[in-house]
Amino acid sequence: MTAPAAMRILVVDDNERVRHGVMDILASKSDWQVCGEAKDGVEAIQKARELLPDIILLDISMPGLNGLETARRLRHDVASAKILIMSQNDPVQLLASATQAGAHGCVDKGRLGTDLLSSIESIAGNAQPHGTSKAD
Repeated sequence: MTAPAAMRILVVDDNERVRHGVMDILASKSDWQVCGEAKDGVEAIQKARELLPDIILLDISMPGLNGLETARRLRHDVASAKILIMSQNDPVQLLASATQAGAHGCVDKGRLGTDLLSSIESIAGNAQPHGTSKAD
C-alpha cells in the first residue's frame, strides 16, 4: 500500500520573516510539504500555475497585487487549490470579502502560532469558508 501524497502548500507573503515563520509552523506536520514561496501576488500566480499546490496561504496586504485580487485570479488559474487568507485584520470581518474573492478561509496573523494548522486542516477537508476570530 502506498502512503498518501503530502499536502502541497504555497506560502505567499511580502515579508520574508513571516514566510519563514509560517514555514517553520508547517514543518511540524510531516505529511505537509511547502512546495514553494512567493513574495507578491504576481509571483504567487506564476508559482501556483507551475507548482499546482493543494493549499495557498496568502497574505492580504501586499504591494501591487493585493491578496484579494490575487485570490480572484487564482480561482481561475488554479481552481483546485484552496486559499487561506492571512491578515492582521479581524478574520471574521474579512471573511465575506475573502470568500467573494475565492478564498476558503481567513486566519489572524497574530494567531498563526495557535490557529494556522487547524485553519489549514479545516479547509483541506472542507470547501466551506472558515474564519477564526480572536476569541477562538
